[in-house]
Amino acid sequence: MLRVVVVVAVLVVFVYGLVDVIRTDPRQTKGISKPAWIVVQIVLPVIGAILWFLIGRPRGTSPVGTNYSHPIAPDDDPEFLRNLELRRRKQAEADRLKKLKDELDAKEPKADDSKGTRGSESGEASGSGDTQGTDEVK
Repeated sequence: MLRVVVVVAVLVVFVYGLVDVIRTDPRQTKGISKPAWIVVQIVLPVIGAILWFLIGRPRGTSPVGTNYSHPIAPDDDPEFLRNLELRRRKQAEADRLKKLKDELDAKEPKADDSKGTRGSESGEASGSGDTQGTDEVK
């Protein structure tokens, strides 16, 4: 039972030390370069991890860096949300203008029909009046 505990403890220290070296920013490592620390960790698992924690690990910083270079989610990006609101407003304004234009186009043919009807009615009246007038004169 004691052997299992020792093996598990060595494995935990090795894995934790290796993961900590890998996740540390290369500019913050002390002593030797980051790839050299990884080699030391692999070649000397327990001693490498102890050396890393005593010498190589940066002081006063968390083992996990919080500065990610990947893009953030759209619902967390204030610039995306601002642009989304602007696009929504522009689309609503475009829809409103299209509706008003359609209403105006719907009213224009009625106005043209009424002008055309009045002109043809007056032409027919004058034409039929001339015809009637000539019939009466004959």
